[in-house]
Amino acid sequence: MAEHKSFTRGADALGVTASAASMQVQALEEYLRVPLFRRNGRQVELTPQGALLRPKVEAALADLERAIDEARADRGSGPLRVTTIASYLAQWLLPRLPNFTSQHAGIDVQIHTSTALVDFVKTGMDAGIRFGAGTWPRLHAQKLFDEWLVPVCTPQLLQRHGLVTEARDLRHYKLLHSTYEPWTAWLLEGGPDEVWPSSGAAFDDAIAIVRAGEAGQGLALSRWSLVADAVALGRLAVAGRPVRSAHAYHFVCPPAHLALAKVAAFREWLVSECARFPSPPEPGAARAFSLP
Repeated sequence: MAEHKSFTRGADALGVTASAASMQVQALEEYLRVPLFRRNGRQVELTPQGALLRPKVEAALADLERAIDEARADRGSGPLRVTTIASYLAQWLLPRLPNFTSQHAGIDVQIHTSTALVDFVKTGMDAGIRFGAGTWPRLHAQKLFDEWLVPVCTPQLLQRHGLVTEARDLRHYKLLHSTYEPWTAWLLEGGPDEVWPSSGAAFDDAIAIVRAGEAGQGLALSRWSLVADAVALGRLAVAGRPVRSAHAYHFVCPPAHLALAKVAAFREWLVSECARFPSPPEPGAARAFSLP
């Protein structure tokens, strides 16, 4: 009723008659001994008491719906559905995923990409990998590894222009800019969050800036997880000091999903893979480590 501002429209949305809805509201008001709605002909609106009660009732109903859905959903069978961000999937997870499928041939993996934290119940997701501070309400979150912002370019460019140790060294390079990893984050050790450049090549895609760097188009600032394999293969070299990000990668899922065999298998494998993932090498090292 509060959303539709009408007993008739609200009753239609609930699948009951307008008189039944009106009687239920009246009974609730009598029980609480406070008016919840102010009637004005065919229109109704919440009273201050009703407006105060509404968010609490909506939250309680959402929790109840979530609990019922989780209880009746058969999540133990079927494919393992994992949600993550597209850049992490393409650059880090996808090259390693065959290792998991070879160990667990009976588990089909379906990957969903999104920058937002999805509703696990409504979307049917079993688990997720997210980049952030690790504080997501009502979710189990386990840190996988820290992230770093690292200046990278081709070994040829690095040999030609040298390492960047301070701001003036950046003038030797054509800088590749990204909305996700702005150069100010490297210069100022983590802030501000976003500065879009007035000149130079700019990208609003984290993978595109990695590809541009590999093509020799300039010096890119990238998340270490997105360029580690390219550095190991010698396609890119670390040209400056790594700066630790305030965020990290986390394995996330509703606590109840931890008991699912397919989720437990994926979490154990993922934690093991992440434990072997190295930190950035010293600037200038093109092959400081080998791929797993």
